[in-house]
Amino acid sequence: MREREIEKRLKNAVKMRGGLALKFVSPNFNGVPDRLLLLPEGKAAFAELKATGRKMRSLQIKRKRQLEALGFLVYCIDGIEQIGGVLDEIEQR
Repeated sequence: MREREIEKRLKNAVKMRGGLALKFVSPNFNGVPDRLLLLPEGKAAFAELKATGRKMRSLQIKRKRQLEALGFLVYCIDGIEQIGGVLDEIEQR
């Protein structure tokens, strides 16, 4: 499945749960995740979206580790079947 379709489904799923899936862009700091996921009750995480079967680049993996070291949840989503589980995990935190 294409990244665009996965991203669209993620945005809709977050919206259905009362949250926001904001496009995350950080000028002069490459490799950051695609979306900032904000859910009710102050729950937040980052999501990197990939077409089915695609992997994160080395710089994206580095940024993921940096954010996780700061205590943030960071997910790589490459299929629509992952979306519900990811959002459940964020909500349970």
